[in-house]
Amino acid sequence: MGSDPEQTRWYSVDIHPWVFFTSAAVIIGSVVAAIVFQASLGDVFATIQSSIATGAGWFFVMTMNVILVFVLVLMVSRYGDIRLGGSDAKPEFSRAGWFAMLFSAGMGIGLLFYSVAEPMFHFVSSPLSEAGTAEAARRAMDVTFLHWGLHPWAVYTMVGLALAFFAFNKGLPLSIRSVFYPVLGEKIHGPIGNMVDILATVATLFGVATSLGLGVQQVNAGLDHLFGIGQSPAIQVMLIIGITALATWSVMAGLSAGIRRLSEINLVLAVVLCLFVLIVGPTLFIFNAFGENLGHYLQYLPELSTWNETYEASTWQNSWTVFYWGWWIAWSPFVGMFIARVSYGRTIREFIVSVLFVPTLITFAWLTIFGNSALHVELLGAGGIARVVQDNIPVALFVLLENFPLQQITSMLTVVVIILFFVTSSDSGSMVIDIITAGGNPDPPMLQRLFWALLEGAVAAALLVGGGLVALQTAAITTGLPFALVLLFMIYSLRKGLAGYTEGPGFSLPPYEHGHVFRTVGSHPEPEMVHGHVSWIGRPRTARPSRVHHRGQRASEEKSKSRKRPGGGEKGGER
Repeated sequence: MGSDPEQTRWYSVDIHPWVFFTSAAVIIGSVVAAIVFQASLGDVFATIQSSIATGAGWFFVMTMNVILVFVLVLMVSRYGDIRLGGSDAKPEFSRAGWFAMLFSAGMGIGLLFYSVAEPMFHFVSSPLSEAGTAEAARRAMDVTFLHWGLHPWAVYTMVGLALAFFAFNKGLPLSIRSVFYPVLGEKIHGPIGNMVDILATVATLFGVATSLGLGVQQVNAGLDHLFGIGQSPAIQVMLIIGITALATWSVMAGLSAGIRRLSEINLVLAVVLCLFVLIVGPTLFIFNAFGENLGHYLQYLPELSTWNETYEASTWQNSWTVFYWGWWIAWSPFVGMFIARVSYGRTIREFIVSVLFVPTLITFAWLTIFGNSALHVELLGAGGIARVVQDNIPVALFVLLENFPLQQITSMLTVVVIILFFVTSSDSGSMVIDIITAGGNPDPPMLQRLFWALLEGAVAAALLVGGGLVALQTAAITTGLPFALVLLFMIYSLRKGLAGYTEGPGFSLPPYEHGHVFRTVGSHPEPEMVHGHVSWIGRPRTARPSRVHHRGQRASEEKSKSRKRPGGGEKGGER
């Protein structure tokens, strides 16, 4: 019992069996079904997506706007001074490391994939303006900013804040179900809570696997563009194996040494790439465009964010705005959970300002540098990028770089940035899934995170080989509809929880004092049941309490008792 817990972590298993095994079965079964019945399932999923977009598009639009308004009001309210973790809580990461992880988890591969492609699509085909004109370019950036701006980050902010508040200030498990405790009470530990966590787990893994599939296609396109290696599922599977191995190293290195370090390196490389395009590209055009893009976005935000194509009777929005809103909502458990996990010690106001506005401005700068550079080539240069986008989206960014010096070097740098985004997305995604399936433990055993990281790579590879990527991507998007209802319910529950909050002692994270410490004994390990939660941590039978509570004052009382015992904070299994 005196061994270092870091050395025994690999021998620990900490799971919620209903959530863990049901989620794994659903994910593996869905992948097998998508491969075996890909033709028929693809049609079914496409029909479902079309029906949801047509019939519930207005609901997605309303939900996103309600969330944004709620977050902005909360930022200026009296609740903004509440510190996540209690008044004495200290941030776990530096501000620079925190920002890097926020950005890498929140957008990542998607920005690289669409920063050139989406403005080009709207430039040549949009119901808002005549194609190919200067007005079309301006409106293209308006719509692109809408899809990547305040609305998605407001969703991530709200979910992350709710999770962090109920975990770090109320002592509940860091899990989606915990957010609904003010409304559901003890029922969150039953079937309703299990279903919420299972849905979050499945949506997260499919979302991450789909993103990894898109990312590896872009890596393959870049390497083919540079070295002529060709583009095929076999090459992409080999790339997934290699990059997943790197993600495995990141898992083994842990959150601080792994995800944080790679996120910071990736942010530096991405900044280098941005600055290169800014300096050697149409610099004055980009600077002028950034201010104009931002001004137009703010000016037309009420109009664009409430537009439902009511009078146009068209379906253009179904493939873009409704698609994005469903996708961001489906991803909110993943990004929100990760942001919550790394935001311990921040005040609510600091959290909202940092998560909502800082990544949004970085995203706008990125989109302007790459999107407006591509538009400059189309409007005033040689052109050709729009045609490439329509033929092969993954190669669009590399074609843009052909218009600048050092094309080989910048293309290789782009490939490296994509790979690092791939790794941080995989690692942070597996960490989030591990937290959920471990019953909300914020520092679960690494063996389980390794399992989910390998499963993410295997799912992405299987979908690419079996041709089921599009079908499962559609399935991931459709989870946005039930999650939109969940998010609206979450707003009410968070507001109720904040209204009834009184300052307590706070709850600290491992490796902080009185945090949850795992212990493993080689002989006679026994499971401990906590609301259906199994922890194979193998303590002596005489030392194991019959039940451990996770909530509020009872958790505080356990911590208070632990301070009175010799080595109280080291007692295995306490949270």
